[in-house]
Amino acid sequence: MQTASQLHSTTEAATDPVDKVRIDLAAAYRLVAHFGLDDSIFTHISARVADAEDGTGRFLINPYGLRFDEVTASNLVTVDLNGRIIDDPYGAGINAAGFTIHSAVHAARHDVQCVLHTHTVAGVAVSCQAEGLLPLNQWSLQFHDRIAFHEYEGIALDLDERERLVNDLGDRKVMILRNHGLLTCGSTVAEAFKLMYNLERSCKAQLALQASGAPVHRPSDEVARKTAAQYSGWSDKHGHNRPDPEWEAYLRLLRRTQPDFEN
Repeated sequence: MQTASQLHSTTEAATDPVDKVRIDLAAAYRLVAHFGLDDSIFTHISARVADAEDGTGRFLINPYGLRFDEVTASNLVTVDLNGRIIDDPYGAGINAAGFTIHSAVHAARHDVQCVLHTHTVAGVAVSCQAEGLLPLNQWSLQFHDRIAFHEYEGIALDLDERERLVNDLGDRKVMILRNHGLLTCGSTVAEAFKLMYNLERSCKAQLALQASGAPVHRPSDEVARKTAAQYSGWSDKHGHNRPDPEWEAYLRLLRRTQPDFEN
């Protein structure tokens, strides 16, 4: 059995910052697949890496055509904010719709390292509801007054949509793309993934409650605000460059079950 110190040390194997981002991003892809949040070869997770010498922003994203359970740290594609492919080990390029959404956020939000977008049954269903996510339980109260909304404009191939999307997002980390799906942002890959995981569970719980037909008891607005602040306080303590025991636990899961993600 591994000791606590040995378990902790397994997360520190990648000392190079870019290598760590690559490993964390590959881990996020595998976790999204593991928990059933993927959509064939579509949707994306991206992570900002160091800018080029000319100041052009760059980010990593999945190669077009791979399932999320096939993504590894080494086959991620490096692309700049102008859409120029810098490095493409798999050789299949990237999905244009993914570039539109992810480049928009990375260009506008320098506090964001990772952007995660999903099309799940629960997420799409809630995105079609007029009120979006409702403040019904502890999971969903995390997002009380913290969700942005963006109207559906068709498949995201029009680069002009980027300005409208980032204007709608503002300074928030969670967005419901109307009639489309969910989007989360994080100062780390870990934060973006954990926000999405809880957002997805919140959507599932909401649909289950609505399907039951039972009378709904809502927490008070005061309790909703308090709970959201409590979640934010915890995130601040486990944010960028701080120990994150939950993310470390997820990495241990992958290193036991899918160790090739780090390749």
